[in-house]
Amino acid sequence: MSSSFFALLDDIAVLAKAAAASIDDVVAGAAKASAKSAGVVIDDAAVSPQYVQGINPKRELPVVWKITRGSLINKVFIIAGIMLLSTVAPWVFAWLLLAGGTYLAYEGAEKVRHWVKSRNGDAHTVEQVVARTETDEKQIVASATRTDLVLSVEIMLISLTNIDAESWGIRLATLIVVGLLMTLAVYGTVAVLVKMDDVGFWLRRRRPRALKVLGTWLVKAMPGVFKGLTIIGTLAMLWVGGHLLIVNLAEVGVPWFYALVHSITVAVSAPAIVIWLIDSVLSAIFGLAWGMVAVGVLWAFARLRFRRPSVHTGGH
Repeated sequence: MSSSFFALLDDIAVLAKAAAASIDDVVAGAAKASAKSAGVVIDDAAVSPQYVQGINPKRELPVVWKITRGSLINKVFIIAGIMLLSTVAPWVFAWLLLAGGTYLAYEGAEKVRHWVKSRNGDAHTVEQVVARTETDEKQIVASATRTDLVLSVEIMLISLTNIDAESWGIRLATLIVVGLLMTLAVYGTVAVLVKMDDVGFWLRRRRPRALKVLGTWLVKAMPGVFKGLTIIGTLAMLWVGGHLLIVNLAEVGVPWFYALVHSITVAVSAPAIVIWLIDSVLSAIFGLAWGMVAVGVLWAFARLRFRRPSVHTGGH
């Protein structure tokens, strides 16, 4: 009886060690995958705040929460999908990333087109902010969630390619950890940013003069910060979208654009950061060009689809 008991303890100890090793593998894999996808996460954090601009301040955090919830739902389906596809049809990843790159390029190009057309950016009057309806919020959340879907797919795919573990379970657990960490990092940052002006007003009511000065600085700085984030977010859409298109066009048999960018970066003798900037600028230019084509195609399609038939009048 006692020998069986001690054998059971030995089995429990072995299982505990295996579980601890698995947890270590998951943590290490998540750290490595998170580092590799950090660039896309920064892009996501830069893109996301622009969706809550122009919203009534009382509705900012609820809208951020709705987008966060949508992002978590996105990642549930993405992780399940890519784990299945990585087993049965890994070739489809390039086509999915081409579709995602096209969407990001279109979104970025559409924003550039509006800037050029209006020359007023995305400014909202007080009346427009107050008049925002529940339907407007649903449209904002839907648009932000679609963009998050594309960026989350790239984050998860980059993470998957940088997980060394052969165990299916450890790869799955690592992707879940990465997804949770990235979502908290991105939308936690967004929530802090959108409420910084409220923090500034709160500090302005505090006693020490230094806090009042800091609060005033925050209040005055936040509009400029958001304008900067809107520009960075749009550039990020074009850059990430263009990069996805160039790389994955090469994967599906259209290598010319990738070869051109590669030849330019190889020909430049400069520090790595300069070469990275050149690559990013070329990717953004390609993304803008591709996005403008997409905008034109959709515009032409909409004109053909919704063109009203001419009404002929005449006597009978």
